[in-house]
Amino acid sequence: MTLKIDAHQHYWRISRGDYGWLTPETGVLYNDYMPEDLRKELDKHGFAASIVVQAAPTVEETDFLLSLCEREPTLAGAVGWLDLESSTFAEDLDRLLQSPYLLGIRPMLQDLDDNAYIVRERVLQSARILANRDVVLELLVKTQHLPYVVTLLEQTPGLRAVINHCAKPDIAGRVTEPWLEWMEAAGALPNVYCKLSGLVTEADHRHWTVDQITPYVREVCRIFGPERVMFGSDWPVCLLAASYEEVLHAALDTLPDDWTDQQKANVFGENARRFYKIKLDVAEDDADAIKK
Repeated sequence: MTLKIDAHQHYWRISRGDYGWLTPETGVLYNDYMPEDLRKELDKHGFAASIVVQAAPTVEETDFLLSLCEREPTLAGAVGWLDLESSTFAEDLDRLLQSPYLLGIRPMLQDLDDNAYIVRERVLQSARILANRDVVLELLVKTQHLPYVVTLLEQTPGLRAVINHCAKPDIAGRVTEPWLEWMEAAGALPNVYCKLSGLVTEADHRHWTVDQITPYVREVCRIFGPERVMFGSDWPVCLLAASYEEVLHAALDTLPDDWTDQQKANVFGENARRFYKIKLDVAEDDADAIKK
């Protein structure tokens, strides 16, 4: 029996005012996306719950997401944001941890000018605080950030971390190096997981195919194994290239052929439940439910 969890999706309300990257030019994304907009997809595909991930670098948005968790039964928890260089990081984190729904913290590293931000001394201190509090660090990174991520993780061995979107490889350009080299280094560290998410938007939005994505997924699965890979839809960002159902089927189609049905099922729930230490009082779905 396997509980199905979508380990990565977003909710936002534009009128809140802290989504600076959301403009009319972002097309389909320039709309409000709230739990009522995703429930149908979750129910249709047998997902008992999802994890909502921050999309703005503000504590106010984190509070907003935690408030959604308080009233939305499909939410298992939230990954929020804090300033890792703040002198009050520990106090700010402890306040957020008063909510049972805070699962992790995600700095938006891909948007920062300094690729080495994550190894600044004050940031390293905050990472150690996360490790001591047993709070997950989510890594929104690209290839150029991976060497510094590896340094961070080597210096904080107790930190549980997860790489978002497979570190955004250049699928459209069919580039694998040095992405692969650094993913190997990250995957060698036992507390590091990887999300199979956000890949369709790294391919050609209009002409992506499962065959283009497969080599990247297979490498990630080889490196991290069936116990450290988690499915995330990256909804609604995925809508730039694919529907929820298309993203789900692409993930199913790209998993290694030699993985057992149970190992594949774990990617769609059990690994996330174990990694985030989620406890849900809901009926579990049969592992066969993830099949098309």
